[in-house]
Amino acid sequence: MRRLVAEYRLSTDDLVAPLFVKEGIDSPEPVTSMPGVSQHTVESLRKEVRALCDLGVPAVILFGIPRHKDSVGSSADSNDGIVQIALRTLRDEVGAAMVIMSDTCLDEFTDHGHCGILTASGAVDNDATLDRYASIAVAQASAGADVIAPSGMMDGQVAAIRGALDDNGFAQTPILAYAAKYASALYGPFRDAAECAPQFGDRKSYQMDPANAREALAEVDLDVAEGADMIMVKPAMSYLDVIARLRVAHDVPIAAYHVSGEYAMIKAAAANGWIDGTAVALEQLLSIKRAGADFILTYLAREVAELLN
Repeated sequence: MRRLVAEYRLSTDDLVAPLFVKEGIDSPEPVTSMPGVSQHTVESLRKEVRALCDLGVPAVILFGIPRHKDSVGSSADSNDGIVQIALRTLRDEVGAAMVIMSDTCLDEFTDHGHCGILTASGAVDNDATLDRYASIAVAQASAGADVIAPSGMMDGQVAAIRGALDDNGFAQTPILAYAAKYASALYGPFRDAAECAPQFGDRKSYQMDPANAREALAEVDLDVAEGADMIMVKPAMSYLDVIARLRVAHDVPIAAYHVSGEYAMIKAAAANGWIDGTAVALEQLLSIKRAGADFILTYLAREVAELLN
């Protein structure tokens, strides 16, 4: 009876697996703060993506950790950068059987850990950063990315990337905009995994205030007007109200990022026997769907796919 009258359902089709690929390692390196998640070699990444594809997970999103970092993140758009190498490898492995998304930002590639180019005073230079994002997006699309996902929250980033993609023969490559990305305390484990914690200051000057929901509507309006094909809310569970408001306001596909801290809390509580980790994971993901998300980026993707198959 419950199945018969259920209003929402969670399926493998709803899942996107975030994956980390690191240059200069010989075997996968577990992320201590995210049990079950690893920094991959290109070869172990290939195997993981093949397993996800065989389970029916429709998409992955890649985050790269380079061997060398500098002030402008020069390896982010290099032809032999770790993300571009991984994209070509995965495209050869899965062909068109899976959507391969690529995070488009600078924090993993800069020695200062911020999402953009810095001025002499240490502030993020929004306009100079847009040029870098445009170059990175073209490099990723050239290497085989199906979807470009700018996550830096710079003003005008979608328009800059859309123009660069169009000018370089990638007019059909869609953009998934991190349109409502909050300055959340839930990103800590991700920064361990991506090795991208800011070396000074924080990201509050370009990520959103957790107190604001109306601002998210304005940010999304801007990104959609600039050409975003899909929009994202990050984090997910603490911002279900934002997802719900955006679902009413927009018809474009909405993604929600069930972030590292949300994942880590489930794993830690389950390891201590305080909760049923599997039941809580499924309940949280279903809640994100109920709020209005069309798909969910989650580190639970593989284990949930195994449960649902």
